[in-house]
Amino acid sequence: MPFEQCKHIKTVMSGFSKNWFFVGGWAIDLFLGKETRVHHDIEIGIFREDQIELKHFLSSWEFKKVVHREFIPWYNEYLVLPVHEIHAINKMDKHELEILLNESDTVNWRFRRDLRILYPLKSVLKYSETGLPYLAPEIVLLFKVRNTREKDHIDFLSVKDILHAKQKYWLREAIEMHEPKHEWLQLLG
Repeated sequence: MPFEQCKHIKTVMSGFSKNWFFVGGWAIDLFLGKETRVHHDIEIGIFREDQIELKHFLSSWEFKKVVHREFIPWYNEYLVLPVHEIHAINKMDKHELEILLNESDTVNWRFRRDLRILYPLKSVLKYSETGLPYLAPEIVLLFKVRNTREKDHIDFLSVKDILHAKQKYWLREAIEMHEPKHEWLQLLG
């Protein structure tokens, strides 16, 4: 069954009262409506201000924060930038989940690597035909411009011609601001 891992996470997250969404390669595949490649992990995003509520919601899970590429137990302290990555393990069934904290204000999503780059908060979340929430693909691609791997380039190529003109325009502007010499700029036209 397609998106079986995503459907499992949706079940896990049902009842969480704040926004959450798939990010990374899964978000790209949800946008495309098909699994295009093997995914070695599953990542979701939440907004930074909801981190403590998520920790309480998944209270039976073990949490670690990533600080300078090191996994450190996360207790109940409020995580601030540059910390943005949390790993959770369900103690019962050993399922793992990577959680990425997303920056926002009352109106905009903010790119944590360059807080000048904004996206209207009301347009950040998209939904698959089966109701799976995911981060807008143009935002996902922006995260992939730093240290672009082969799978990131494949994700870009599979999405670039499907993006609407406004999505392409935003992505082009954001890349020009963040990585002005990136090869995708030429491919965006």
